[in-house]
Amino acid sequence: MRTKSDERGAWNPLTSLSGARAAQRLRFGGGAAGIERMEAALAGEAFSPHRHDTYAIGMTTAGVQTFRYRGALRHCLPGEWHVLHPDELHDGAAGTDGGFGYRIIYLDPALVQDALGGRPLPFVADPVIRGVGTAVAGWLAHIDEPLDDVEAVEVTAAVADLLSRHSSERPAARAALDLDAVRRVRALLLDDVTSRHSVQEFERVAGMDRWAVARQFRAAFGTSPTRFRTMRQLDLARRLMRAGRPLGEVAAAVGFADQSHLTRMFKRAYGLTPAAWAAAVRR
Repeated sequence: MRTKSDERGAWNPLTSLSGARAAQRLRFGGGAAGIERMEAALAGEAFSPHRHDTYAIGMTTAGVQTFRYRGALRHCLPGEWHVLHPDELHDGAAGTDGGFGYRIIYLDPALVQDALGGRPLPFVADPVIRGVGTAVAGWLAHIDEPLDDVEAVEVTAAVADLLSRHSSERPAARAALDLDAVRRVRALLLDDVTSRHSVQEFERVAGMDRWAVARQFRAAFGTSPTRFRTMRQLDLARRLMRAGRPLGEVAAAVGFADQSHLTRMFKRAYGLTPAAWAAAVRR
């Protein structure tokens, strides 16, 4: 997997991070709405336990990647892939002193829903797999290239098919979802991520009671309405941080109580403090 950035000297964790007790370097590539691609080089204890509300499909490119997931320690070797379901707690660390590297796609579960025609979200019980085919691998080979609308659809379809092939659950295992209803709740949350909405608002826009909203939103999108909103706040926070805004100012702008609140939520989502994440991002 070589790209133009590789030719410019992309990181090799087995050399540039060798001997570091803990180091993180992150580089974001071209993406699209609901799709994020990233390359990472890490050493030591890379990420504390955290969870995000997207699917994460990545390939180890160098070294040994270890992570705890659903009560077990996993190892992902070069050329192997890991598939993490939304809202599943996991950490991340180097399996050797030399560190490790990987490339990854983060995909909005709503896009997977669209690609699967509303079927329940696939769940891959064993997160380490040894072959995903060229349809998915190709989208991580050149992460610096932008994605147009057609390519975004192709990425989503390839990942949705991969998830379905490896899923441990059959579609009949869950009741039918009222996707139109929960999409209206999702749209309400996206309309203003800095504001809190009442449960009565959810009931009004969905046309169902609060318990059905909570259950069906998670079944459709892999997380709760509250956590979905928090993650969108953090998306906005990351954009402001990369623009150089001070953390206290960022916290206020995205609707957190203060900088400490932002820091707690950020670390729970990404396994790094905002300061550590900002220092790791390669511009």
